[in-house]
Order: sequence, then C-alpha cells, then structure tokens
Amino acid sequence: MPDRPHLLAWLKDAENAAAYVEAAIELGDPVGVLQALRNVADARGGIARIAEKTGLNREALYRTLSKRGNPQLKSLTAILEATGLRLSVTPAQRKAA
Repeated sequence: MPDRPHLLAWLKDAENAAAYVEAAIELGDPVGVLQALRNVADARGGIARIAEKTGLNREALYRTLSKRGNPQLKSLTAILEATGLRLSVTPAQRKAA
C-alpha cells in the first residue's frame, strides 16, 4: 500500500478512485469501504468540500465515513457523486459447476 500522500495523489484520478472503491467493495468489509470512500473524499477536495457539494452536515459526514458509520443510500450516492463517482450494479460472477 502506498503511503498516504501518494495514495491521495493517485486517487485524484477518477478511474483510480473508482477502481479503489470497487476493490474495497469486492473485499466485502463495510469498514474498508467507508475508509476507501473517506480516502477518495480526502483526495478529491476534503470532507468540507464534499459536505458543501452534497448539502450534508460536515460533522455528520465525518460520522458517516467513520468506522462506525452506516450511511443511508441517499448519503452514499451523494458522496459518490460529489467525488465524481456513481453507484452501479453489475451481475455477480457465477461460479462454474
């Protein structure tokens, strides 16, 4: 894992940010997904900027993206949109019999 400054620089690119969040989702750890979203938010303007763009309270946004966070779908989509990403659904890979 790169150090934080390099990670944040890498996450400024939308394709990298999308791949990073997608990888966190695929690992299946909700805390890891929230950390990934927090890192992307930090890289793409910071929590204060994301709060401004989403209309969400800054303190509530910090709580939402904390280890104990449990964001609602509305908040999650707003955060993703504010960071230049969007939620999408794809078919799950079926295991060969």
